[in-house]
Amino acid sequence: MNLFKKLLASLKKSTPVDAQPNPSTDESVQPQAPSEADADAAHQAAFEATHDCLDRHWQAIGTVGQDVLTYLISPSFSGGVPWPSTRQAYQIVRRDNSIILATQGLSAPFDDAEDMGNGFELELFIETADIPGHAMGQPGNVDPFRGSWTFELLEHVAKTVAGAGGIMHQLEQYGALSLELPGFSQSHLMSDQVPAHFVTDDDATGVLLGGPQPDFPIHVDGMPLSPVSLVPVVLITASELEYVRSGGRQAREDLIQRLNAAGIGHRSTLRRDSVI
Repeated sequence: MNLFKKLLASLKKSTPVDAQPNPSTDESVQPQAPSEADADAAHQAAFEATHDCLDRHWQAIGTVGQDVLTYLISPSFSGGVPWPSTRQAYQIVRRDNSIILATQGLSAPFDDAEDMGNGFELELFIETADIPGHAMGQPGNVDPFRGSWTFELLEHVAKTVAGAGGIMHQLEQYGALSLELPGFSQSHLMSDQVPAHFVTDDDATGVLLGGPQPDFPIHVDGMPLSPVSLVPVVLITASELEYVRSGGRQAREDLIQRLNAAGIGHRSTLRRDSVI
């Protein structure tokens, strides 16, 4: 039984009653349904347990910043794509020679639905060493990352994944997925920071989702409601995207093998040649 069910079960237990029978009736005392406050407390406990599990997992991979990139007003309140919770955030994990930018909230328990699991059961991340100097920020200062192509790309992919209601079923069925991002020239940051050989003739760029696999565990242990995986987002070149467009799943699998063989793996590297 998961933590959320245990909490609800404990809240549904009837309150103690007088052991003496009521002479006016022989009806049994019915257990009281949990109050709205009790359900809110159980949800908050599951939310906090989810956060703690993610934090422990990332701490084993790199140095996790205490602050996160978030919004003054949740995008879900202003017509944006809703996540499981109104909290939409991004966290920074610093490794020896790279930076990981990861979503925080796609695996949160749903705000408006009980016993629906840990949100979309995933968090997305990009690992790269190619963040512009002005957008790096010193340890403890995360706000400059808003000015990086990495943040704009991950934010866009997160919106797409949330709008689709998650992608874990597709990942389990097809393996790694590919995603095209049209209108590259209209982007605010990527169009200035990402080299031209990542852009197709029809003004799109592409990513792989779920592959290649990173050099650390992707399954987050101890989640309170349901399993959660970390899903890499890997920027691919224009010729690699064209290869996937024409070759489908077989091309995606071959591309992953080529990225691994070239020593690129799951990292998004702007200063690399195409492997196709």
